[in-house]
Amino acid sequence: MKKTALCSWHEHAGAKMIDFGGFLMPVQYSGIIAEHKAVREAAGLFDVSHMGNFSVGGERALEFLQYVTTNDLGRIRDGQAQYTLMLYPDGGIVDDLIIYRISVDTFFIIVNASNCEKDFDWLSGQIGAFKGVTLENHTEELSLIALQGPKSFDILGRLFPEAGLERLRSFHFVKLPYEGVEIMVARTGYTGEEGVEICLPNGNAVSLWSDLMEAGKDDGIKPIGLGARDTLRLEMGYSLYGHEIDQSVNPLEARLKWVVKMDKHNFIGKQACQQVEIDPRRSVVGFSLKGRALPRQHFKVYNSDRQEIGEVCSGTISPTLQEPVGTASILLDYAKHGTPIYVEIRGTFQPGTVRPLPFVHADRP
Repeated sequence: MKKTALCSWHEHAGAKMIDFGGFLMPVQYSGIIAEHKAVREAAGLFDVSHMGNFSVGGERALEFLQYVTTNDLGRIRDGQAQYTLMLYPDGGIVDDLIIYRISVDTFFIIVNASNCEKDFDWLSGQIGAFKGVTLENHTEELSLIALQGPKSFDILGRLFPEAGLERLRSFHFVKLPYEGVEIMVARTGYTGEEGVEICLPNGNAVSLWSDLMEAGKDDGIKPIGLGARDTLRLEMGYSLYGHEIDQSVNPLEARLKWVVKMDKHNFIGKQACQQVEIDPRRSVVGFSLKGRALPRQHFKVYNSDRQEIGEVCSGTISPTLQEPVGTASILLDYAKHGTPIYVEIRGTFQPGTVRPLPFVHADRP
């Protein structure tokens, strides 16, 4: 099992460690609810170094990435980032990812940990038609630290007082000096709160992590595990690969039409998306349940006549709302907000309602 550069810190802090995407990762420290609350009210620090990191370069790099992704990279400039998807020809999702434009011929990509090898192989298989384009995997060289929460920029300002990071706009990034190396600070994240994700060499990760913990100690900063990361993203309705999206899901049936630019020149999966756009059958929706029963992935969803209409993608007890919430992929006829549904949990039908996403309107940048 692989370990991040911060693994020893997590173990010494008493974190509960689990196998996640082939990495030994902290699932919780003080507890999921306490960690979730810290991010919503103050600040939390996440080790997300298990995520994959690639670089793409060359005169045709932009052309190549336009072909293999669904969003329009022509809409961003140097110092900006973009959330996008890679699709198979049949419209199934290879992965969701963020692309950072360093320059017109240099891009940096962050992909999901569990898909890293698959994504690299997929991109390698498409690159042959774009002479001169290079693809490199930096996953084992780099760490990724996320600082999220309403006090994030107060904490960053103590470490980087001259950088003006509080003025950094959403999905923009800057490169800053730290301990003699260059780090990338991007205003992105997976919690819905203000914050940044910081990419840096492995050798500097423990120092920066410790400096951020020290700078935020009076603000109530906490280290955050994967458990709270999941409840935070679910409250915001953000997709997680293997749950709301995977190779069997078309993005137009997963609330991701906004990152599929049909007016863009040909990209892999475009024709399949056009067909679904004409006749969509399903949708990913939010829902809540009465009572305290916990909905889990793959639990069946039914209409008022007890006819099966879909299944749960993700579910939890929302720490903010204190009620069971989740996402489900259901037939489009039942996707309207307010529609009554039932989720089968251990042989009983738990009543619920389709609800709009996000469940929580956090302080997003």
